[in-house]
Amino acid sequence: MTDAASGGAQLDLDLLASSLRADASDVRVLLRALVSRLSDALGGRLAVERAGRFRKPEEIRRVSIRLGDDQFDATVDRGNVECVISRSSGGVRIRSSRVGIDEWLHRLLAALRDEAATTEATRIALESLVIGNGS
Repeated sequence: MTDAASGGAQLDLDLLASSLRADASDVRVLLRALVSRLSDALGGRLAVERAGRFRKPEEIRRVSIRLGDDQFDATVDRGNVECVISRSSGGVRIRSSRVGIDEWLHRLLAALRDEAATTEATRIALESLVIGNGS
């Protein structure tokens, strides 16, 4: 298994998050990159709501990603982003926390790293984020 997917210290999540943020100074660009690189690996666990059909149909209004018992939601409204991370148990939401985009991204990448240790498709998607392919 590669360093990116081994789940150990080899994957510097802070560096990866910083790299994604540097490549996408606009949060809308960042979300488009994440959706583009993760859609195949996550399938139905990734839900995307677009801004509209006529005005900028590629604009993402909301992204929702479910990984295990966690759900990562990011909603863009007039250039501002609201990020929420929720935890479920037995299908019932037991906790939700509003967090900043940096914490949201870091925790999402950590959850992806953990899943990549056992799932080939997620490992490939995470490697794509690390090396910048696929967008």
